[in-house]
Amino acid sequence: MNKMNRREFIKSLATVATLTPLLGNEALANILKENNDTERKNNMKVLMINGSPRPNGNTSIALSEMEKVFKEEGIETETIQIGMKDIRGCIACYKCGETGKCVIDDIVNEVAPKFEQADGLVVGTPVYYASANGTMLSFLARLFMSTKFDKTMKVGAGISVARRGGLTSTYDELNKFFAISGMPIATGQYWNGVHGTNIGEAKEDGEGLQQMRTLARNMSFLIKAIKDAKERFGLPKKEKRISTNFVR
Repeated sequence: MNKMNRREFIKSLATVATLTPLLGNEALANILKENNDTERKNNMKVLMINGSPRPNGNTSIALSEMEKVFKEEGIETETIQIGMKDIRGCIACYKCGETGKCVIDDIVNEVAPKFEQADGLVVGTPVYYASANGTMLSFLARLFMSTKFDKTMKVGAGISVARRGGLTSTYDELNKFFAISGMPIATGQYWNGVHGTNIGEAKEDGEGLQQMRTLARNMSFLIKAIKDAKERFGLPKKEKRISTNFVR
């Protein structure tokens, strides 16, 4: 609760205390519930990663369509552009297990605390050879490997943008990062993808943009439902991890 909200809440309590004899306990309960709902709403955030080297390209158009819906749903967003960053791949040194961060100190370490605080993660990438581009794959591999906080029940969504083909294989590829981390995967009305080659062509893909809006609404619902469930029941019980190697 920020300072302004705290003052307003205390003021509302004083008002309710005065009016309770007239309105009854039900009025107090309703006001308290409304305040709590507002606080939960204001505290929700989605982190959006744009892997395209074109800051205002078709991937950006797709993400912006989602961002509009998140705003309507009262969910804060932050978009981070990584497409032109020099991000090398994981070197499998496992130092992150000792230090809690990647040994390569770049944007991955900058984004890590934002990821930890977020309720959801949206990853958007252009399609290169039926795959996410190399920058995005290097970024995700190191981000997920180096961050040791529990990602359970953070909601994930991957979107791919292509001229024609490779959307679904890229969509599947992105979902692998969420699935292995215990993150529910948000879906829409189709596989999450938008078509466009030249900058701005994604605006002509009516179905693709509708898919982005539907995805954002569904993701918002999931985030809110999970937030309420966590407050009531906590996170699911975890067993000690069993690792079975195929080669012995």
